[in-house]
Amino acid sequence: MEYSESEHGHVDDRIPLLVSSLFNVRSYYIREDKAYEFHIDAKDTLKHDFVRLVHELDGYGYNAMLSKAEDESTSADVGAVVSDLILLVIPKAQPARRFKPWMPVVLFIATVVVVLYDGLLRSNGLAGLVYGPWQMAVLYTLSLMGILGIHELGHMLASKAHRIKATWPFFIPGIPGFFVPTFGAVIFSRAPMTNRDVLFDIGVSGPIAGLIVTIVVSFYGAMLSPLIDEAQARAMMANAQLIPLQPSLLMELAFELTGKAVPGYIPVLSPVAFAAWIGFLITFLNLLPAWQLDGGHIARATLGYKWQRRLTFVSVVILAALGYIFMAMFIMFMSARTQDVRPLDDVSPLSKGRRILFVIVMVLAVLCAPIPSWI
Repeated sequence: MEYSESEHGHVDDRIPLLVSSLFNVRSYYIREDKAYEFHIDAKDTLKHDFVRLVHELDGYGYNAMLSKAEDESTSADVGAVVSDLILLVIPKAQPARRFKPWMPVVLFIATVVVVLYDGLLRSNGLAGLVYGPWQMAVLYTLSLMGILGIHELGHMLASKAHRIKATWPFFIPGIPGFFVPTFGAVIFSRAPMTNRDVLFDIGVSGPIAGLIVTIVVSFYGAMLSPLIDEAQARAMMANAQLIPLQPSLLMELAFELTGKAVPGYIPVLSPVAFAAWIGFLITFLNLLPAWQLDGGHIARATLGYKWQRRLTFVSVVILAALGYIFMAMFIMFMSARTQDVRPLDDVSPLSKGRRILFVIVMVLAVLCAPIPSWI
């Protein structure tokens, strides 16, 4: 094993010994930034052994990154990738971003209050005929917060399963009575994604968990939705008393199966059904293979960085075609300012089962997408 020490470096004997116990080390040295750089051989158990390495290094206060090594032995082929040689870099771990412990609690309470008030506003008139305004508002709040909460719980459980430290969800309250009363929630990971499998699992777990709850809520919400004849519906739309919403295929299926798709009549979404409509919309938006959305993480893990960038532009076009211009502009702006979510092991490929699941998830995104009026 070849070894050289930078004049700026200091050897922590535990690091070379640990790496040598897991990999065949060709050479290593300490860089000027005091990170360890190893050249190791590729092997079938690379993904598994790297996960072990990351967990061991966490106790030492170090991190690790894998990438393809380049052969610079001759001037003719500088930069050529060596298929059986892997570059392993071990820098000091950066301190995790800290948040005030009370922030998630305050934001959660604020979001519940906003959603409850929004439910009261939506429970007046036809939409609240089945129950009183307060009862319907509570059902609406439980439905919407349940969808969002289970979505975030999915992320948290996947993070815990892969030993990735994450914060509690930060819910984002919206404006009651204005389109949607909440802008969802966000969880911050306190550690980088270990490999593509981990990035995929944490990305996909939230939308799938939230979608399951959304489907259940859509059936209950459909049963609570009153029917009015088409003439009355057109008159109410003309007076802005009824605002048409673009349903998804799954939303339409829920109304079909609950007997609410009656010729000559139009269902008025109950507040609970509206919560399901928001749930399908959030699932669709999150599954778009764009930027830092859950779908963007899934696409990054499955197809790599270049294809994720291309699919971000495709997603922007889709959103614009559906009429969600603000969201399209937001993704376009943020994608140009946000760094790549690169897993620590960007060498090991995604497992075959997850690649199949990626296709299924993209189909689910289509089923959750609002059907445009021009179709």
